[in-house]
Amino acid sequence: MWSIVMMGLAGLLIGGALSFRSQGLPKLLIISFWVLAAMSLVAAYLLTLP
Repeated sequence: MWSIVMMGLAGLLIGGALSFRSQGLPKLLIISFWVLAAMSLVAAYLLTLP
């Protein structure tokens, strides 16, 4: 259950990063959203392990 929530959060963060890039916001903010999305995907994977 929580892995699905984490994957959904990663999707929202990726969408936010792409939106911020199109708006021309600072690169540090965009990179931080990508890093948080990657961390969310790793957490989702780790939650699926026994």
